[in-house]
Amino acid sequence: MQIQDLPYPDPGVPDARSGPRFLWWLFRNQLDGQLKALAWGLLHFLSVSALPFCVGVAVQAVVDHSGTQLALAGGLLVLCCIGNALGDTFLHRTAVTNWITAAARVQQVLARKAAQLGSGLTRRVAAGEVVAVSTGDVEKIGWFVEAWSRFTAAAVTLVVVCVGLVVYQPALGVVIAVGLPLLAVAVLPLLPRATRRADFQREKAGRATELASDTVAGLRVLRGIGGEELFLDRYRRASQEVRHAAVRSARMWALISAIQVLLPGLLLIAVVWYGVHLARQGRVTVGELVTVYSSVMILTYPLRHFEEIAMAYSFSRPSARRAARVLSLERVTDTDGSRDGSEMPSGDLYDPATGLLAPSGRLTAVVCGDPDAAGRLAERLGGHPSEEGAPVLLGGVPLDELPLDNARTAVLVQDKDPVLLSGTLRELFDVPRSGDVGAEEALAAAQCEDVLAALVQGSLDTEDPMEARITERGRSLSGGQRQRIALARSLVTDPEVLVLDEPTSAVDSHTEARIAEGVRNLREGRTTVVFTSSPLLLDRADRVVLVHEGEVAAVGVHRELVHAEPRYRAVVTRETEEEAARDEALPEKAAHQSGLREGSALNDVLKELEEIEESA
Repeated sequence: MQIQDLPYPDPGVPDARSGPRFLWWLFRNQLDGQLKALAWGLLHFLSVSALPFCVGVAVQAVVDHSGTQLALAGGLLVLCCIGNALGDTFLHRTAVTNWITAAARVQQVLARKAAQLGSGLTRRVAAGEVVAVSTGDVEKIGWFVEAWSRFTAAAVTLVVVCVGLVVYQPALGVVIAVGLPLLAVAVLPLLPRATRRADFQREKAGRATELASDTVAGLRVLRGIGGEELFLDRYRRASQEVRHAAVRSARMWALISAIQVLLPGLLLIAVVWYGVHLARQGRVTVGELVTVYSSVMILTYPLRHFEEIAMAYSFSRPSARRAARVLSLERVTDTDGSRDGSEMPSGDLYDPATGLLAPSGRLTAVVCGDPDAAGRLAERLGGHPSEEGAPVLLGGVPLDELPLDNARTAVLVQDKDPVLLSGTLRELFDVPRSGDVGAEEALAAAQCEDVLAALVQGSLDTEDPMEARITERGRSLSGGQRQRIALARSLVTDPEVLVLDEPTSAVDSHTEARIAEGVRNLREGRTTVVFTSSPLLLDRADRVVLVHEGEVAAVGVHRELVHAEPRYRAVVTRETEEEAARDEALPEKAAHQSGLREGSALNDVLKELEEIEESA
């Protein structure tokens, strides 16, 4: 796989049982690139390691006054330099290719997992951790893959050179053959402590990233309540903790680096002292002594890759563990695609767990007193349940028997906090769609006229609203404007079933009434489910369902339920618990005094409906 061939047609199924298993899976998939790196690395390191032999031959040729040996040494030096240049160039190219392709593979499997889990991902893993895994952790994993490409060649080179020195000069070669492996493993006792410190640093950094992400996302709210300084102080403390952890980790790695410099120096002193002693005895020639001395000097270069691979593994192991934790998450009811992918069911949407039925082609409003329960039910209707249970049926077909793409095409869920990606409005609306609903129609139904005007006014280089840019997560827009743009994006897809969770909670009542009418008209003949407690939306629904304590408690239309069902009335009119308890305990008295009650909260709601209808 080359960089120009990315992305992978199929990145594969990762082994997410643990961090080391995930790294091993990645290595197996990079085997071709690793073998190329090994070949070019051997050419590079062996060419570098052969230079001392050439120098030794040249020195001995001068001592012996041999022009033939001197020419031979010059020719060998030229070949070594050519091999060094070619090997170094293509080793770097191959190692970087391995890094980028491995990182791309990890990013692809992470993106695929995020697409499979949908909004359930951030409910099971902190958003800051997801960001850390998809950015910094991917880089650390890629670094380990790149370091491994050079390490294998360096390790083989050390073995080959040690064997060659033993054959070339046994007396000095044995000293080097014993000393170099000891140098390579000398830092191993320090690695567990260095790894723990690196893990602690990454944990603190992930926490700081999560805190920063949450602070930026809620900055508008924090400013409103005057809490930004409190959160900034928290981030400052978290940042200082990261700094202290990084310093402690750097001290340990500095100690390891010092040992890697000190011990080869001691070995070099020992070799020179022993070599001079042998040369005085006439057991080694001057050329052989120069060759062995130069070899020890040169071998410190591949030896440094042992330190790099230890550091890369220490940093990549926690990154791989976090990536494996995200990749090991599964949908509660996994879509196995047992049905034919060409099937696209249609009909009533039914949830056996609650008894909720949304008739085909109708606008169904669902009232649920618990917002969290409403969010979980909306996820269930979209085929993304957070708990085990019977699957939701669409036209009698279980959603978990459909391929994931088909299930999401059939049922689209817009949660209460939709995300707007940065880019132009046209790019934001570049989503899979039926083609029957245009962007202009969707924007009009969502009452986005003032939003479009604001986008044009804030854009200096275009007068076309569709070319106006939206900042990250739509932070330049108000909450109500973001809601309406997100609603228009959902409407333009024109799914078979559209599930909206509190789509108008941040807009004023007059705009809400017009949105309710626009959605009803645009979705005529399509199944629409709206989770809301707004009387303006409920009054325009064909069917209203009250879900209480996880079960359907009442079904009807808004004006009937608000009179006949106290629990429904308590949610819709924001009735207090004492008033609701009194109504349930004294139903006969409440019936006699219905006129008085209608003159309070209920009467106010009905009057507001009538006023908005007249103004519209």
